[in-house]
Amino acid sequence: MIRSLRLREELSGYLFIAPWIIGFLFLMLGPLLFSLYTSFTNYNITSEMEFIGLENYKRMFTADQLFWTSLWNTLYYVLFSVPVTTAGAILLAVLLNQRVPGMKWYRTLYYLPAVLSGVAVYLLWMQLLSPSTGLVNTALSWFGIKGPAWLFNPDWTKPALILMKLWSVGGGMLLYLASLQGVPKTMYEAADIDGAGSLQKFFYITIPMITPVIFFDVVTSLIGGFQIFQEAYVMTENGDGGPINSLLFYNLHMWNNAFEMFNMGYASSMAWVLFVIVMILTVLNLKLGKKWVYYDGGDEK
Repeated sequence: MIRSLRLREELSGYLFIAPWIIGFLFLMLGPLLFSLYTSFTNYNITSEMEFIGLENYKRMFTADQLFWTSLWNTLYYVLFSVPVTTAGAILLAVLLNQRVPGMKWYRTLYYLPAVLSGVAVYLLWMQLLSPSTGLVNTALSWFGIKGPAWLFNPDWTKPALILMKLWSVGGGMLLYLASLQGVPKTMYEAADIDGAGSLQKFFYITIPMITPVIFFDVVTSLIGGFQIFQEAYVMTENGDGGPINSLLFYNLHMWNNAFEMFNMGYASSMAWVLFVIVMILTVLNLKLGKKWVYYDGGDEK
């Protein structure tokens, strides 16, 4: 009886995920395998594929300097944008979790940037970051600070995109807000009885209780950070990667190889290297997550 019930539950689970499995097998697995094979050829769309073994990978690591530039730009962006946006989303959620009049309007206001069209947001920020007429530098001048050239200065291009990313933390904020509202009030009441302050309650109750959401946000943000493309493509002239290739991210370099120079074989090899990098970092996160992520009952998973 127990075995039959377990079998029914497993079949029900597979039935629910069947659309995704079917879609993966028929729409994604084929292109993935084709891409893997293409990475070992000199395929350029117009000519017949010629198998060249590991030549694309050898060229990538030894002859293509822009590969290392694009990888460094992407790592820089991920290294700074993920912790900054995660911390920003948590702090914003804590502020919006207070019981004050009109809070639902504040929550809606801060969430709106997360639902705006990407290209429209990038064009808006190009205006905001204009060195001479942009609102950002104008606001800095009110405090006697001379704003940088942002997208025209290679030292400030990536910080500019990180600032733009911080503006749209509403999606992450919504997750943290839902998680905060699930923290038992009795834990805070017990802490009040023990004389705990606001910071102590935040670091010893709030943060540990929302670590599963933090973990999810960090993993997905890391994967999304390595996929950055649209910002650099739209906000630089002809998608060239900005001044001195400072915004030549990995995906933009891969795009240029695939659809500007039609080096599909080389672009496919770049895609698989990126897949391996992201996979390694994700597995590493899963391993490290066991040391700091706590679930209901205080058990580590």
